[in-house]
Amino acid sequence: MSSQQPTDEPVYDDRVYRSPMAIVTGVLLLALIAWLCGDAVVRGTGNTPWFALAIALFLVPLTVAFTIRPAVFANDDRMRVRNPFRVIELPWAAVDAVRAGYSAEVLAEGSKYQLWSVPVSLRERKKASRQQYSRRGGLTGKGLAAPEQPGAAAEPRRAHADRVVDELRELAERGASRTGAQGSASVHWSYEIIAPAVAGAVLLIVLWATR
Repeated sequence: MSSQQPTDEPVYDDRVYRSPMAIVTGVLLLALIAWLCGDAVVRGTGNTPWFALAIALFLVPLTVAFTIRPAVFANDDRMRVRNPFRVIELPWAAVDAVRAGYSAEVLAEGSKYQLWSVPVSLRERKKASRQQYSRRGGLTGKGLAAPEQPGAAAEPRRAHADRVVDELRELAERGASRTGAQGSASVHWSYEIIAPAVAGAVLLIVLWATR
């Protein structure tokens, strides 16, 4: 009597990559919109409250889309990229490359998708490169830096975007042959963001034309 062995290891919970700074910025902007538009609705006269509501309807989804919403979810089988107006599902077998130049992006089936939640900081990258150079005994602003002892070597510092891309690249290479990682890329528009923003823009145009 033979027992059937599973072809794949279990899939663990998604790793989530987001930009904390973008989330903080988004929360502050939403608070500012709520304060200004709320005050106009309560104290405004004539068409002012309607203009305030239209502006809020237009700005709130856009603010959420570009600050709080972006995220990358990755597990052993696939990655899901949630950008401002689209959600891209990418099984690892469909991913050709994950890279970070001036922006973090993934290449799949001849298309390129930007990872909005993984911003690339050239300043952070240069700082990390200088620190790595000084570790190896390079010149610093204070003269010649002594190289670290081999036994005291620490993990080299990398920019945040480069570390995330390294992790995603490792997951892609490791998971591409899994049964659950097969399939094609799929792209879905985020109408829950697009619809209210368009409605707010239309309402603003109507109010402006009839004022």
